[in-house]
Amino acid sequence: MAQKGDQLDRETFSCSICLDLLKDPVAIPCGHSYCMSCIKKHWNEENQRKIYSCPQCRQTFAPRPVLVKNTMLAALVEQLKKTGLQAAPADHCYAGPEDVACDVCTGRKLKALTSCLVCLASYCEKHLQPHFKSTTFKKHKLVDPSEKLQENICSRHNEVMKMFCRTDQQSICYLCSVDEHKGHNTVSAAAERTERQRELEVSRQNIQQRIQDREKDVKMLQQQMKVVNHSANKAVKDSEKIFTELIRLIQKRSSDVKQQIRSQQETEVSRVKELQEKLKQEITELKRKDAELKQLSHTEDHNQFLHNYPSLSQLSASTDSSSINIRPLRYFEDVTAAVSELRVKLQDILREKRTNISQAVTEALLSEAEPKTRAEFLKYSCEITLDPNTAYTYVLLSEGNRKATYMSQPQSSCHPDRFTGWCQVLSRESLTGRCYWEVEWRGGGVRVAVAYKNISRAGNSNECGFGFNDKSWMLDCNTNSYTFWFNNIRTPVSGPGSSRVGVYLDHRAGILSFYSISETMTLLHRVQTTFTQPLYAGFWLYYEATAELCKLK
Repeated sequence: MAQKGDQLDRETFSCSICLDLLKDPVAIPCGHSYCMSCIKKHWNEENQRKIYSCPQCRQTFAPRPVLVKNTMLAALVEQLKKTGLQAAPADHCYAGPEDVACDVCTGRKLKALTSCLVCLASYCEKHLQPHFKSTTFKKHKLVDPSEKLQENICSRHNEVMKMFCRTDQQSICYLCSVDEHKGHNTVSAAAERTERQRELEVSRQNIQQRIQDREKDVKMLQQQMKVVNHSANKAVKDSEKIFTELIRLIQKRSSDVKQQIRSQQETEVSRVKELQEKLKQEITELKRKDAELKQLSHTEDHNQFLHNYPSLSQLSASTDSSSINIRPLRYFEDVTAAVSELRVKLQDILREKRTNISQAVTEALLSEAEPKTRAEFLKYSCEITLDPNTAYTYVLLSEGNRKATYMSQPQSSCHPDRFTGWCQVLSRESLTGRCYWEVEWRGGGVRVAVAYKNISRAGNSNECGFGFNDKSWMLDCNTNSYTFWFNNIRTPVSGPGSSRVGVYLDHRAGILSFYSISETMTLLHRVQTTFTQPLYAGFWLYYEATAELCKLK
């Protein structure tokens, strides 16, 4: 009780403008009191209209009242300060701009603790008490504070809307049910709420189940990520080990070849040096013998000449020229040629194996990731519409530009993006990432295609026709057969006939697959390539044929 008394004192002796204890209090003609500076500031802001009002009761005054300090009130405030009463803080019980205020409070309003759906009013703790103490309010419905209570009032009859019209799906009052909603399927708002509550619970159960499913999927993906990381790390480690062994083997082979060449070099150089030394000795001996013979030739004594000549004229055995074996200046060039040939072969092998390894890396990730069932394919379903600006003049688009029909009369005017020679049309949306769509066709046949946006449009050359160039891929669907075309190369395709064809695209992985859709889903043809640009879905219609992009649920 003392706390409530203090609160009452704070409210009584506080200025409703600054929310603090009164300073130089003044009483204006309506009886409310303010700080002199606060009310002067308030009226100064109103001075442009020459009308002065009370901030609480909104009573207006003209002319502007003369303000005189209320000495008795000022003395009382000072006395309260001396007894320990402090300035009233900005109490959290007061309603702020974002709060719902009590509809009963006057002056500065308190926060509402609850709202009454019967009274259509919000109450603070004090003004809510009658709802607890009086049996009159026993059946009133109390809810959390709401600023939208007036939305429960019928704007036409100013009555509480306690009914619900299921025909028009809107809340109404009782008078509405016998007036403009007469004959409609109407129930009480409580009954409709009960029905919707059951639906809400079912929705919540579905959402919770989906949350559980998605959480399981997240755990599976986390596990898959761990497996992928472990497998990738192991593959990197094993590959590095294998390539290190290959490098070590090549280095050893290089060392062996180098050692063999040096050994042969040393043997050959030793042999040549030995022969060279013998030849030098023979040259020296021959020069000495030539000098002796020259000297003998100048001897005048005939007997002396004849006596010495036999011994001097005899020559020592000459070195066999065949042992010198002067070879062509090639020696080890054949070794270089053999090593170069080995290098070329290794490059070819590495180039071929690099492609195989790269494809193995890609397929290692795609083999598990590619959808297997129609339900999995539908996860990647995408909304595709046809672009009227690309449609051949005899093609009529309908069903929100999802259906194309071959017509006997021109349907459209000229446009620079239009196909002028082939009965074709492209989608408005570009296709990247993973996409899945299905095509329902009727008539003589249809060609289901994907193409780059820069495919030629003017004329009837192969550069414009789906499947006849390297900018488009096409499955020709007839009543009894399928044929795949790319870059003007025809590939027969076998599979069950169906009026519905599914197309799956994984742009990053370079996968394009066509499926026959009936009670089962059968793969017709699969392409593994590299896409360099975004793709666009397309149709090529036979005479009087129709093709429609299906809405997938």
